[in-house]
Amino acid sequence: MEEADLMGISGGFEQGKLGPALLELDASLSAISKQVNPKPPEMRVRIQTYDPKRKIIQRRTRLILALFILGCLPALTLNAAAQQQEPVLTLLQSVETALRANLDLQKSRKEIAAAQANKNAQRTGFFPTFNATYQAIRNDKDIQIGGAVSGVSQLRDEYNLTVGFKQPIFQGFALINQYNIADLGLDVSKLNQILTRLEVIFLTKQAYFNVLKAQKLVGVARDSVRVLEAQVEVARNFYEVGMTPLNDLLQTQVELANSKQELIVAQNNLNVAESEFNIILRRTVNAPVRLTDIQIYEPLKNELEYYLALAERDRLEIKVSDLQIEIAKKELELSRQNFYPTVALEGSYFKRGTSWYLGGEENFFDPDGWSVTGIATWDFWQWGRTSFGQKEKRSRLSQARIGREQVLDRIRVEVEQSFLKARESEKNIVTVEKAIEQAKENMRITEERYKEQAVTSTDILIAQNLLNRTQTNFFNALYDFKIAKAFLQKAVGLEILE
Repeated sequence: MEEADLMGISGGFEQGKLGPALLELDASLSAISKQVNPKPPEMRVRIQTYDPKRKIIQRRTRLILALFILGCLPALTLNAAAQQQEPVLTLLQSVETALRANLDLQKSRKEIAAAQANKNAQRTGFFPTFNATYQAIRNDKDIQIGGAVSGVSQLRDEYNLTVGFKQPIFQGFALINQYNIADLGLDVSKLNQILTRLEVIFLTKQAYFNVLKAQKLVGVARDSVRVLEAQVEVARNFYEVGMTPLNDLLQTQVELANSKQELIVAQNNLNVAESEFNIILRRTVNAPVRLTDIQIYEPLKNELEYYLALAERDRLEIKVSDLQIEIAKKELELSRQNFYPTVALEGSYFKRGTSWYLGGEENFFDPDGWSVTGIATWDFWQWGRTSFGQKEKRSRLSQARIGREQVLDRIRVEVEQSFLKARESEKNIVTVEKAIEQAKENMRITEERYKEQAVTSTDILIAQNLLNRTQTNFFNALYDFKIAKAFLQKAVGLEILE
């Protein structure tokens, strides 16, 4: 509105001419509205127009959208819950979980329970055995009771009760040898459980570090693909402006395709490593695996001779072999039992009657009584059975001694292999760790020179391959060292959870 128009409206108010002033104000506002929106009547008509089909479509759209949101909410909730329920596992937590869930350890505990039961069963052989016998006899004719023949029919029934015991006195040293064998078997079961525990710890550590190594190699392959994709774009731009020949672009594209294939292989290796880790921990085979990375390492502090001596002193397989030799000796002594007589003491008490509760015993000449008997038995001729059994047990004893030597040889080999592998990986870590920074700097310089057309794409690819190989060698060396160290700990019989 112009200033004169406003003044006119103000004058109208002052003179009392309110009606004309309001009409003039309304006209002025209408003019302004037309300038801002030239077609308001059409818009008002379009908004107020009622279209039934359009309303139906809008309702259907809202319904479909609501159903879609309701359907997605459970999946989103489960996904968020799954992400919250998947904690990051440390090495210690992984080992403890594997020890709780491992089936071999559960079997070893059952084996210990069985060996303990066998030992208890053998101990009962030293105690007397009690028995009882109850008889009910029905005779088809009169029986003689007290030296006379009775025609009373109820005297045809006879009931007998006998209670007795048997106490072994001497069994040719069989009882004590059987008990000692069972006791040694229990010790073997306990040592085997510890050996199984050490094996589970090593396998868990191995799977843990294999997952970490596979994750790092996937990262190296992914970085290589990313760098080569950027390099392909640079090569394409250079080719389009005529700065580089076509073969530079093609060579880079081929190398990118190879890197993508290597990324697929690395990802598959990671999936396999995670599946093996989940199986050891008795988790779902495809469960997500989130682990705490461990890149800090401690070098070996001792030489090979130290670990060999430690293994020969503490390795449980040697102790198991010693126990097996002792068991073979006891079995040899047990085979001599038939060279000696057996002596036992037996006693019994009997009671007879003409009723089921052993009443009417006055009709019997000897209705009750007891007896104690000493019995000595000796099978002095068995056609060489005992001698042949002794020969067998001597051969078993020789086998046990030879087996101990084989265990020692195998332990020495395991200790030496794990020690040398750990030393090799340790030296590679120190060497390659410095080379990574050099390879990164070489890659950066080569990229800058390529942008200035001082080098070709071949130089870029060579620098990238050098960096990838250096990083791969570093992660292989790092985690192979940790696996070799874990195997060395198992080889010398040390239980270290992390």
